[in-house]
Amino acid sequence: MRSTTLTRAQALDLLRRYNKEPFHLQHALTVEGVMRWYAETLGYGEEAEYWGVVGLLHDIDFERYPQQHCQKAPELLRAGGVGEDVIRAVCSHGYGICCDVPPEHEMEKVLFAADELTGLIWSAALMRPSKSTQDMELPSLKKKFKDKKFAAGCSRDVIRIGAERLGWELDRLLEQTLLAMRACEASVAAQMQALT
Repeated sequence: MRSTTLTRAQALDLLRRYNKEPFHLQHALTVEGVMRWYAETLGYGEEAEYWGVVGLLHDIDFERYPQQHCQKAPELLRAGGVGEDVIRAVCSHGYGICCDVPPEHEMEKVLFAADELTGLIWSAALMRPSKSTQDMELPSLKKKFKDKKFAAGCSRDVIRIGAERLGWELDRLLEQTLLAMRACEASVAAQMQALT
Protein backbone atom coordinates (compact mmCIF):
# COMPACT_ATOMS: atom_id res chain seq x y z
CA MET A 1 0.00 0.00 0.00
CA ARG A 2 1.25 3.47 -0.88
CA SER A 3 1.25 6.08 1.87
CA THR A 4 2.97 9.34 2.67
CA THR A 5 4.48 10.63 5.90
CA LEU A 6 3.29 14.10 4.89
CA THR A 7 -0.09 15.01 6.35
CA ARG A 8 -2.70 16.66 4.19
CA ALA A 9 -2.32 19.88 6.23
CA GLN A 10 1.46 19.86 5.68
CA ALA A 11 0.94 19.30 1.95
CA LEU A 12 -1.47 22.26 1.78
CA ASP A 13 1.00 24.48 3.67
CA LEU A 14 3.74 23.45 1.26
CA LEU A 15 1.54 24.17 -1.76
CA ARG A 16 0.66 27.62 -0.40
CA ARG A 17 4.31 28.46 0.15
CA TYR A 18 4.73 28.55 -3.65
CA ASN A 19 1.17 29.23 -4.84
CA LYS A 20 -0.88 32.35 -4.09
CA GLU A 21 -3.16 32.76 -7.12
CA PRO A 22 -6.73 31.54 -6.53
CA PHE A 23 -6.75 29.87 -9.97
CA HIS A 24 -3.77 27.66 -9.08
CA LEU A 25 -5.08 26.87 -5.60
CA GLN A 26 -8.49 25.90 -6.94
CA HIS A 27 -6.92 23.68 -9.59
CA ALA A 28 -4.76 21.94 -6.97
CA LEU A 29 -7.76 21.35 -4.67
CA THR A 30 -9.84 20.10 -7.61
CA VAL A 31 -7.19 17.63 -8.74
CA GLU A 32 -6.78 16.49 -5.12
CA GLY A 33 -10.53 15.83 -4.87
CA VAL A 34 -10.61 14.06 -8.23
CA MET A 35 -7.65 11.86 -7.26
CA ARG A 36 -9.27 10.91 -3.93
CA TRP A 37 -12.50 10.03 -5.77
CA TYR A 38 -10.61 7.87 -8.26
CA ALA A 39 -8.71 6.11 -5.45
CA GLU A 40 -12.02 5.13 -3.84
CA THR A 41 -13.68 4.22 -7.15
CA LEU A 42 -10.80 2.13 -8.52
CA GLY A 43 -10.33 0.08 -5.34
CA TYR A 44 -7.44 1.99 -3.78
CA GLY A 45 -9.47 3.42 -0.90
CA GLU A 46 -6.67 2.74 1.62
CA GLU A 47 -4.41 4.94 -0.51
CA ALA A 48 -6.87 7.84 -0.93
CA GLU A 49 -4.80 10.16 1.27
CA TYR A 50 -1.69 9.39 -0.79
CA TRP A 51 -3.49 9.91 -4.12
CA GLY A 52 -4.94 13.16 -2.77
CA VAL A 53 -1.57 14.54 -1.61
CA VAL A 54 -0.05 13.80 -5.02
CA GLY A 55 -2.98 15.59 -6.68
CA LEU A 56 -2.68 18.55 -4.33
CA LEU A 57 1.05 18.99 -4.98
CA HIS A 58 1.20 18.08 -8.68
CA ASP A 59 1.64 21.67 -9.92
CA ILE A 60 3.64 23.00 -6.95
CA ASP A 61 6.21 24.67 -9.22
CA PHE A 62 3.91 25.92 -11.97
CA GLU A 63 2.89 29.32 -10.61
CA ARG A 64 6.42 30.52 -9.83
CA TYR A 65 8.40 28.53 -12.38
CA PRO A 66 6.17 27.86 -15.41
CA GLN A 67 9.17 27.46 -17.72
CA GLN A 68 10.64 24.85 -15.35
CA HIS A 69 7.44 22.92 -14.66
CA CYS A 70 8.22 19.44 -13.26
CA GLN A 71 11.93 20.39 -13.29
CA LYS A 72 11.77 22.59 -10.19
CA ALA A 73 9.20 20.44 -8.36
CA PRO A 74 11.65 17.85 -6.94
CA GLU A 75 13.73 20.57 -5.27
CA LEU A 76 10.67 22.29 -3.74
CA LEU A 77 9.15 19.01 -2.61
CA ARG A 78 12.39 17.66 -1.08
CA ALA A 79 12.81 20.93 0.83
CA GLY A 80 9.31 20.32 2.24
CA GLY A 81 10.17 16.80 3.40
CA VAL A 82 8.26 14.98 0.66
CA GLY A 83 9.26 11.38 -0.12
CA GLU A 84 10.78 10.29 -3.44
CA ASP A 85 7.74 8.21 -4.43
CA VAL A 86 5.47 11.28 -4.22
CA ILE A 87 8.07 13.34 -6.11
CA ARG A 88 8.20 10.72 -8.87
CA ALA A 89 4.40 10.62 -9.10
CA VAL A 90 4.17 14.43 -9.25
CA CYS A 91 6.74 14.61 -12.04
CA SER A 92 5.15 11.80 -14.06
CA HIS A 93 2.12 13.97 -14.91
CA GLY A 94 4.39 16.07 -17.14
CA TYR A 95 5.72 13.11 -19.12
CA GLY A 96 6.51 13.94 -22.72
CA ILE A 97 5.74 17.62 -22.13
CA CYS A 98 8.19 18.87 -19.53
CA CYS A 99 9.85 15.77 -18.07
CA ASP A 100 10.91 12.22 -18.91
CA VAL A 101 9.36 10.35 -15.95
CA PRO A 102 6.69 8.04 -17.41
CA PRO A 103 3.46 7.39 -15.48
CA GLU A 104 3.59 3.71 -14.49
CA HIS A 105 1.41 3.10 -11.41
CA GLU A 106 -2.34 3.36 -12.05
CA MET A 107 -2.43 6.45 -9.79
CA GLU A 108 0.19 8.18 -11.97
CA LYS A 109 -1.76 7.30 -15.11
CA VAL A 110 -4.96 8.72 -13.60
CA LEU A 111 -3.15 11.95 -12.67
CA PHE A 112 -1.68 12.25 -16.18
CA ALA A 113 -5.11 11.72 -17.78
CA ALA A 114 -7.31 13.70 -15.39
CA ASP A 115 -5.15 16.77 -14.71
CA GLU A 116 -5.61 18.36 -18.12
CA LEU A 117 -9.21 17.21 -18.30
CA THR A 118 -10.20 18.95 -15.05
CA GLY A 119 -9.23 22.25 -16.67
CA LEU A 120 -11.41 21.55 -19.69
CA ILE A 121 -14.37 20.46 -17.54
CA TRP A 122 -14.13 23.50 -15.26
CA SER A 123 -13.92 25.84 -18.28
CA ALA A 124 -17.06 24.19 -19.67
CA ALA A 125 -18.80 24.49 -16.28
CA LEU A 126 -18.09 28.22 -16.10
CA MET A 127 -19.89 28.69 -19.45
CA ARG A 128 -23.08 27.19 -18.01
CA PRO A 129 -25.78 29.35 -16.35
CA SER A 130 -25.24 27.34 -13.16
CA LYS A 131 -21.42 27.85 -13.27
CA SER A 132 -21.30 24.27 -11.99
CA THR A 133 -20.52 20.69 -13.02
CA GLN A 134 -23.62 19.45 -11.17
CA ASP A 135 -25.94 19.79 -14.17
CA MET A 136 -23.38 19.05 -16.88
CA GLU A 137 -23.91 15.89 -18.91
CA LEU A 138 -21.45 13.81 -20.93
CA PRO A 139 -22.79 14.83 -24.40
CA SER A 140 -22.28 18.51 -23.53
CA LEU A 141 -18.72 17.80 -22.35
CA LYS A 142 -17.95 15.78 -25.49
CA LYS A 143 -19.11 18.70 -27.65
CA LYS A 144 -16.70 21.05 -25.81
CA PHE A 145 -13.93 18.46 -26.10
CA LYS A 146 -14.37 18.30 -29.90
CA ASP A 147 -14.36 22.10 -30.25
CA LYS A 148 -10.63 22.79 -30.55
CA LYS A 149 -11.17 26.54 -30.08
CA PHE A 150 -12.81 26.01 -26.69
CA ALA A 151 -10.28 26.02 -23.81
CA ALA A 152 -7.55 25.74 -26.43
CA GLY A 153 -4.87 25.55 -23.71
CA CYS A 154 -6.20 22.15 -22.58
CA SER A 155 -4.43 19.56 -24.70
CA ARG A 156 -6.84 17.04 -26.18
CA ASP A 157 -3.84 14.90 -27.16
CA VAL A 158 -2.70 14.59 -23.54
CA ILE A 159 -6.25 13.63 -22.51
CA ARG A 160 -6.50 11.03 -25.30
CA ILE A 161 -3.06 9.59 -24.51
CA GLY A 162 -4.04 9.50 -20.84
CA ALA A 163 -7.12 7.42 -21.62
CA GLU A 164 -5.02 5.07 -23.77
CA ARG A 165 -2.43 4.63 -20.99
CA LEU A 166 -5.23 3.61 -18.64
CA GLY A 167 -6.65 1.26 -21.26
CA TRP A 168 -9.94 3.18 -21.17
CA GLU A 169 -12.25 4.49 -23.85
CA LEU A 170 -12.15 8.30 -23.99
CA ASP A 171 -15.83 8.46 -22.98
CA ARG A 172 -15.08 6.56 -19.76
CA LEU A 173 -12.36 9.03 -18.80
CA LEU A 174 -14.60 12.03 -19.60
CA GLU A 175 -17.58 10.64 -17.70
CA GLN A 176 -15.63 9.43 -14.65
CA THR A 177 -13.69 12.68 -14.29
CA LEU A 178 -16.92 14.67 -14.59
CA LEU A 179 -18.45 12.52 -11.80
CA ALA A 180 -15.32 13.04 -9.69
CA MET A 181 -15.52 16.81 -10.14
CA ARG A 182 -19.21 16.81 -9.24
CA ALA A 183 -18.38 14.89 -6.07
CA CYS A 184 -15.71 17.35 -4.88
CA GLU A 185 -17.05 20.67 -6.24
CA ALA A 186 -18.79 21.80 -3.01
CA SER A 187 -15.79 20.87 -0.88
CA VAL A 188 -13.40 22.74 -3.19
CA ALA A 189 -15.65 25.84 -3.12
CA ALA A 190 -15.77 25.76 0.69
CA GLN A 191 -11.99 25.37 0.95
CA MET A 192 -11.43 28.23 -1.47
CA GLN A 193 -13.65 30.48 0.66
CA ALA A 194 -11.58 29.57 3.71
CA LEU A 195 -8.27 30.19 1.90
CA THR A 196 -9.06 33.53 0.24
